[in-house]
Amino acid sequence: MNDELKSAKVDPEEVEKVLNRLRRVEGQARGLQRMIEEGRNCEDILTQLAATRAALDRVGIYLITTKVRECLLDEEDASSEVAIERALETFLKYAQCLQASPGADGS
Repeated sequence: MNDELKSAKVDPEEVEKVLNRLRRVEGQARGLQRMIEEGRNCEDILTQLAATRAALDRVGIYLITTKVRECLLDEEDASSEVAIERALETFLKYAQCLQASPGADGS
C-alpha cells in the first residue's frame, strides 16, 4: 500500500472492495473489445457499454463519498467552513468530470 493510502486512514477491506469493482469494470471493458472484434450487434454492445459505465460511475460515487466523509471527519469541527469547503471542492471536481463526459449533457 502506498504512503498516500496509509496517511488517509483507509480501511484495507474498503480498498479491496474498490479494487474488486475496478477489476470487474476492467473485465467488462475487455468484453466490449471482444464484442466489437466479433462484430456483435450494436444494441448488445451499447447495452454492455452502459453497464460498464454504470459500474465505473458507482466506483466514482463510492470514492467521492469516502473523500467527502474524510474531509469532514479530518477537521476538528466538522461543521467548520474549511471542512465544508474541502468536501464541496472534492465533490465539484468529480461532478465536472461527469459533465465533461461525452453525452453527459443528454446529447
